[in-house]
Formats: sequence, C-alpha cells, structure tokens
Amino acid sequence: MKAQDIMTKDVVTIKGSATVAEATKLMKEKGLRALIVQRRHEEDAYGIITEADIVYEVAAYGKNPKKVRVYEVMNKPCIVINPDLGVEYVARLFGQLGIHRAPVIKEKLLGIISISDILHKSDFIEKPKSVLLEEEIIKARDNARAICAEKGVTSPECATAWDIVEELQAEAAHQRAKKPEKTHFEEFCEEYPDALEARMYDD
Repeated sequence: MKAQDIMTKDVVTIKGSATVAEATKLMKEKGLRALIVQRRHEEDAYGIITEADIVYEVAAYGKNPKKVRVYEVMNKPCIVINPDLGVEYVARLFGQLGIHRAPVIKEKLLGIISISDILHKSDFIEKPKSVLLEEEIIKARDNARAICAEKGVTSPECATAWDIVEELQAEAAHQRAKKPEKTHFEEFCEEYPDALEARMYDD
C-alpha cells in the first residue's frame, strides 16, 4: 500500500497569520490534532501546527493564545510525504524523525497521513512487507538461476538477473537492520565461480 491509499484527503488548513486561539478552536470543531498551514505563494513551503506545538510553546509558558500567531509556533518547512511512498517507508520515516503526521504533497496538497492511518487503514497485519519481500527474493533467485542456465553464467543477462536479487536482499537487510551472512549470488558463485566475472562492470 502507498501513502495515497490510506491518507486523509479532507485536509483542514489555516493561515499562518491566524491566532493560536483560532487554530485551537478549529482543531476542536473538526476533531483534529494538527492543521496544515497554507502557503503564502506558489514557491512557499507548507507548514504544520500540532496540538503538541500549542501545548509546549504556548500553554506551557502561560502565553495568551489570542495574541500568539500560528507562524510563531508552527513547523515550517514541514516534512512532506510523496503519495507514491510505501506505507512501511512512511512508518519508518515517522519513527526516525519522531513525528506523528505529515502532509501528502505532489505539486499540490493532496492529503495528510498520520500514525493512526497507518495503524487502522494499512494492510501491514495481513500483508507484512518482510514476508512479501522474502517471496519476491525467492522468485527473483529462481528466475536468475533459470536465466543463467539458459544464457550462461558469464552472460550479461545472468549478471542483470542477479543485480535484481541483490537489490531485493539489500532492501530486506535494511528492514531487518541486519545483513545476511551470505547473499544468494554469493551462494551461486560458490557453484559457478565464473559468474563473478560477468558482474565486473566498467566505471
């Protein structure tokens, strides 16, 4: 699944010049935890103001929310998500940056995605990425062996097929944060040492 599949499309925005009191009222009315701050012009960046920003920056210091402006406490530019980004990458990005939501943008504002969307709308329970990736790796490995048997272990086709396998294994290793002891290509080279020559690419 991609970000665009689970994002909330009905995005509520607010001007940076609005007061924090107005932002808080809008959040309460719409049942939201964040608002996207509108751009002032086409080349401007989007911002975001969250309930945490209001609590930590305004309430915590006893400031008057009717006098503090959104632009004073918002995050801008904010982290934005490409609609084509896989949900697992969105989740990983959120975890690395310690954020809970971000606008989904591709040329224009398309929606907003949050950790709640990932938890309640995605298929990570039914279709965990690691399981699907392992299945892809096995298919790619078998395909590479078949191509090498047909075209020869030193053929460019054989080398290209193993490139695909190794890219998939690298992705799986990145997800697990652990490199495999031996890649499928390394195992193949133990059987066919000549295969290594075909992957010695010119710079």
